[in-house]
Amino acid sequence: MSPPELCQRVSGLFRQALTQAAVSFTDFTRTSEPRHQQAVVHFWGALRDGGSLYKGSYEGWYCTPEECFLPESQLAEHRDAQGRPCKVSLESGHQVHWTKEENYMFRLSAFRDPLQKWLRDNPRAISPDPFYQCVLRWLEEDLPDLSVSRERSRLPWGIPVPCDSTQTIYVWVDALVNYLSVVGYPETHGEWWPAAHHVVGKDILKFHAVYWPALLMAAGLAPPERIFVHSHWTVHGQKMSKSLGNVIDPFACIGQYTLDGFRYFLLRQGVPERDCDYYDEKVVKLVNSELADALGGLLNRSTALSINPSNTYPCFSESCFPKVLDYRGTKGMGRASAEDYEFVASVASLPLQVASYFEGFQIYKALECIALCVRQTNGFFQRHRPWKLDRKDPAEQLWLDTIIHVTLECLRVYGTLLQPVIPHTADKLLSRLAVEPEERGLSSLTFLPRYHGKPCPFEGRQLGPDTGILFHRLEKSRQHQIETKKL
Repeated sequence: MSPPELCQRVSGLFRQALTQAAVSFTDFTRTSEPRHQQAVVHFWGALRDGGSLYKGSYEGWYCTPEECFLPESQLAEHRDAQGRPCKVSLESGHQVHWTKEENYMFRLSAFRDPLQKWLRDNPRAISPDPFYQCVLRWLEEDLPDLSVSRERSRLPWGIPVPCDSTQTIYVWVDALVNYLSVVGYPETHGEWWPAAHHVVGKDILKFHAVYWPALLMAAGLAPPERIFVHSHWTVHGQKMSKSLGNVIDPFACIGQYTLDGFRYFLLRQGVPERDCDYYDEKVVKLVNSELADALGGLLNRSTALSINPSNTYPCFSESCFPKVLDYRGTKGMGRASAEDYEFVASVASLPLQVASYFEGFQIYKALECIALCVRQTNGFFQRHRPWKLDRKDPAEQLWLDTIIHVTLECLRVYGTLLQPVIPHTADKLLSRLAVEPEERGLSSLTFLPRYHGKPCPFEGRQLGPDTGILFHRLEKSRQHQIETKKL
């Protein structure tokens, strides 16, 4: 296949994956687009005019799959398929070859001090912190000038260096400018830049946190506001690789665990600062426990006709659950226990806590907090056994309604906060609670207003139609069952 044909096909697979995973985007940009090529040519001109480029001879160990020269410290001795000694990249295992050629060079060495100052002045520029510290260490080491073009005879498909048809602009310089071309560089990028947040894998951190900010400074632009870095997924403790045959197909996972189940697992278990392990039993156990049983079970129990025969959002009773100024140290009031006050305070603080974790790219912590509150709500419901209360007794009916009201309020908060993570399940939950689309925003999210003496717009409202089981329990994969049987 020709390079454009191959790229068209691979790009199509990414688009398909994003669509199937319910990931929306404002723009899907490709480096083959004219708007991008114009931006790259302009950016190159800015580097040249600023005196940051010069022509020089460059030689070293070159890794073609990674498209970069590697120092000796990042290489290991190995043997090729024929048993001959060779050198490979420590990071990727790809073979490297000694290459010498005349290229355009970027004066990266001149940017050590500006890069260090940028990071010292902006300690949150790169997160999580271990990656920030890693970049600071890199800047203490040797920072040689960077080769930013390749011989066109060796790399014919790419953007030619302006005014030098023998050279092609280095693929990483070309690719990184995407962040600018997509926001209208060189004309209208000022509306966005530098308020950009990049999300990158740890294996391409040096390109994004050293080369890219230096290139931007050289072109007279500020570095991006934040760079969020994530680690990798391993499988049963091993790195995914084609040779091991353990590469996980996301399309197959969506089919097996459902879209929401797979998204929930990745975001709940994915810790950005360290590699996380994937295996089938882990997904099934987590998703069944937290989505099917804890969240789904809670909705099912609190909306069951045997508990809530009127199928409404029942009324809250201040006499059963009186407001206290400080829940800490309270021994309980009305029918509510000290534990109930503590639990209600946890749920009340949840929206701000989740918003803060989302903002800081710690989605797993946000989901941990939600899961804990879901467990607490189940504990509250179980503790007071509403199914044992006598509906004919007016006092008991008030307390029964209050228990259900508090539980549904909790579910409404969880459904609202989980929308970015499990969109279909959250929609199903909120629809069952008769929460209208315009009532599902984070900014207007309030919890238990009746406890604070304010009106609750949902009180007395008829619940939405019964949509059945919120999340069906997952089965272990057939492969895992076979392996278990063998054991």
